[in-house]
This record gives sequence, C-alpha cells and structure tokens, in this order.
Amino acid sequence: MSTRSTKSSRSRKARRRIRAAEVEAARQATESAVVDTFPERYWRIGVIAIFLIAGVLRLYDLNLVPLHHDEGVNGNFLVRLVREGAYQYDPENYHGPTLYYFSALIPWVTRLLFGSAARDSYGLTTFTVRLIPVLFGLATIGLMFLLRRRLGTVATLAAALMLAVSPGAVYLSRYFIHETLFVFFTLGIVVAGVRFYDERNPSYLIPAAASAALLFATKETAMISAGVLIIALALTLVYMLFNRGRSKRRRLNELIDEMGGTTRVFGNLGLALTVFFALYILFYTSFFTYEKGLYASLQTFAIWTKTGQTAHVHPPYMYIRWLINQESPLLFLGAIGAAIVVLKPKNSLALFCALWSFGLIAAYSLIPYKTPWLLLNFVVPLALIAGYAVQAIYEIDKGQLRLVVAILLVAVGVATYQSIDLNFINYDNDNPRYVYVYAHTTRGTLDLVNEIEQIAKQKDGGKTGITIISPDYWPLPWYLRNYSRVGYYGRMAASSEPIIIANEKQKEEVDAGYGEVYQQVPSKEAGGSFQLRPGVKLLLYVRRTEFGG
Repeated sequence: MSTRSTKSSRSRKARRRIRAAEVEAARQATESAVVDTFPERYWRIGVIAIFLIAGVLRLYDLNLVPLHHDEGVNGNFLVRLVREGAYQYDPENYHGPTLYYFSALIPWVTRLLFGSAARDSYGLTTFTVRLIPVLFGLATIGLMFLLRRRLGTVATLAAALMLAVSPGAVYLSRYFIHETLFVFFTLGIVVAGVRFYDERNPSYLIPAAASAALLFATKETAMISAGVLIIALALTLVYMLFNRGRSKRRRLNELIDEMGGTTRVFGNLGLALTVFFALYILFYTSFFTYEKGLYASLQTFAIWTKTGQTAHVHPPYMYIRWLINQESPLLFLGAIGAAIVVLKPKNSLALFCALWSFGLIAAYSLIPYKTPWLLLNFVVPLALIAGYAVQAIYEIDKGQLRLVVAILLVAVGVATYQSIDLNFINYDNDNPRYVYVYAHTTRGTLDLVNEIEQIAKQKDGGKTGITIISPDYWPLPWYLRNYSRVGYYGRMAASSEPIIIANEKQKEEVDAGYGEVYQQVPSKEAGGSFQLRPGVKLLLYVRRTEFGG
C-alpha cells in the first residue's frame, strides 16, 4: 500500500516529466522555425566547405613562417618535456602548461610508433608542434556549428566562414603559442552553457567545468575572460527578463524541476567542481611531479597584474585601430549585429555574444598591456555576432538571398585576400598595416639556419660546436635543438668551436678578438648579415683552419 509521501513523490516526478516534455516540444517548435527554413543539404555542404577552406589555409606550407621569439621559447619548454619528461610552471615570464602537454602528445605518439625512424627520434618538427594550434583552430570552428539551433543556420554558417578566413585566426592557428587553445576553451564554456540551459541537462556542467579548468591552465588572462563572460551573462538575463515581461519569467524551483530535481542538479554540480579542480591541479603540478606549481599558479595573477601595467604599453584605442586595420569585416558586421540585437532582443545568445565581444574589447582596452595576438579573444565572439547580423538581414525577406550573398562575398572576399597576403606573402613584414606581425622573426633567419646546417655537414653534423655570443638569439634554440654542443653566452666569450654567431653590433669586438682565427660567412643580403627580426642582425663566423680559410 502506497503512503502519502510515496504518492506525492510520484506525482512530482510525473509533473516534471510532463513539464519537461512541454518545454522540449516548445523548444523544438521554436528551433524548427529557425533551422528548418534553410535546406538541410545546403547546411551540410556549407559545413564541409568551411572546414575544407579553414583546413587548407591553416595547414598549407605550415613550415613556411620562421618561428617567432615566443614560439622558440615555447618550443624550448616542449623539447625538455618530450625528451626528459620534465616541465615546471614558472609564473614570472611564461603562460600555463596546457600548450606543452597537448603538443607533446604528437611527438610522444610519433616516437612510440616510429622510434628512430622519426626525423629526430622524437617527432619534434615545426610541423608537428604547430599542428596542435591548427587542430584547436579547426575545433573552434566545429564548436560554432553546435550553436546552430540557438543562433540560426545562416548565422552559424556565416560566423564559421568568417572565422575560417579571418587573417588573425589563420595566422595564430599557424603559431605555436597559447592563444588558439585559449579561445577554444572559452568557446567551450559558452557552448556547454548553452546546451545546459536549452536541454535542461545538468550533465553539461561537467564539460563546462573541464573547459574552464583548461582555460585557467592555459593563460592567466582567463580571469579577464571569465569575468566578462559572467558580466555578459548577467546583463543578458536582466535585459531579456526586462523585455519579456513578468508573464514569461520562470521561478528557480521550476527550472530545477525541469533539470531532474535538486539531487540531480547538485550531484552534477559537485562532479563538475571535482573535474575543475582535478584538471587544474593535474596540469599545474605537472601531473603530481611539481607540487610548487599549484602555488605558482596563484602567484601568476599578482605577477601579471604588474606586467600588464609596464610591458607592451599602447593607448586605449589601439585594439580598435588594429581591428579596423586587419579585421574590418568582422568589426563592421559585428557592430551591426550588436545594434540589431540590442534594439530588438529576440535572440538571447546573440545578445550575449554582443556583450561578450565588445565587453572583452573594453576590458582589454583599459589595460595598458596590448599585443596583437590578444585580438583573437575578440575575433571569435565578433564572428558570432557578425553572423547574427547576416541572419537578421536574411530574415527581413527570406526570398531575397542576393543581398545576403553580396554581403558575405564582400566580407569574406576582403578577409580572404588579407589572410592570404598576411599568412603566405607578408608574414614577416613589419609594416604597421600587418598588425599580427609583431617583432616577428624574418625569413633571413632560415637562411642562417641553412648555412649552419651546410657547415655542420662538413664537420661533425649534430656534434658540431656552436658558440652564440649575441644577446638576441631566440628562436635559434629551437632550430639548433638537435646540436649537442651549443653555448648561449649573450656576450663576448672565449671560444674554439667551429661556429660563432654574433650580433652585428659586436662586429668590431669579434674582428678584434677572433679576426685571425675566424672568417665571416656573408649572407645574400647587402652587408652580409642575417636579419633575425627588425632591428636585430646576426653575423656568422667559421674557424678558418677547418673550412679552408
């Protein structure tokens, strides 16, 4: 015989099921009004085409651009992790550990599968290390497709296409730095959050927590992104509630019932918190091999707060100038999309993306520290709200596709031209119009590396001794990683090694100290020096007695 409490419990469960079914039916009806008006076949063709375009732009000739100074530093960490299994997080000058651990997977697997047959027996090549940012860049586009039901088919395809050809998104996906991973994890939080709300499924709290943990384990600026996401969400909820009126407002207990009840919600919340702290601790303690890393991860916020006031200082308007210079289609359409959704807030996700993108621009603009690669944080949400602008124009009159196609052709055409020009032609041009080329290593550095390789072939190969007395030498440690006798002194030092690399400003000292023993190997450029980056030129010397001098 059933007790009153049992009957009450069954009654509550029945009401939850009925209510959940009603919510799902209403949601599907709404979603079908957005999605099904666009032919499914065209959606699939669009997805495949966008992935192909994005893949070609990111993978083609991935070795073309010489490593930037920062890529060389990151590569140095990776070499040690792969070869020695050692990594220790240092908050003083460097970002989080995720880039290195994810990037180490390919060399580790390559070595496991091919052993000594791998190029340097570790699978460490420029292609393999840059492949990880490429994959995360493509995965970011993939995450965008998951927002189709909420944002609209046209909006999603337009946003993904504009991100696929964005000059900065392509450039930084071909760059061995943290930024591409960072924006992927940020978008991962948003996508999981949207699914959590739309499906009333608290299980999505777990991937959201995992994304948040990896975001904080990637870069200290996670605090800024997390803050902006929270503020954007709060403003979106308030603005949408205000515009919907009281009749459509929901009570918290109703939402909890739709999610399966208090036990299920708090159970998943507890599991999500466990996942967050577990991943955070694993990465910062180098998988329990460096306990000080956890404390260092907290120190980083104080350290980088100081750095944000003193390094790479630019005026507040610099990000807007850079966006106009290199991402004008996204900025223009993004501003239109933001204006539309603020004036007519029909789509809460679009409103959130508008607040997210322009909130980030405002937040980073207030900080004196500014670098071009931080633009990628704005580019992703700008692409989403720009896509919504295209969707809004499409919905004005669905029978008139010409205007939408024309807008996309112009925006994508401009971005594609800039992307090809930046990534394959002027990738090391320090002209201010190429804002992503920021103190970049020039192609002349690869000429220097090739000369060293030719000389080493005549001597002892990877055992050829090299003395580097130039104070500026990054990313040479990456290119010389397979030479066992390389000394980095950063100043004049005694040497008897076959090769010496000096700064052009040290020429008089080198000629005076080594002139009788070493001779300069001129480059093809005028003056005989090898340009490392703008303002830094290197000189190559070889010992006369061993190379026919």
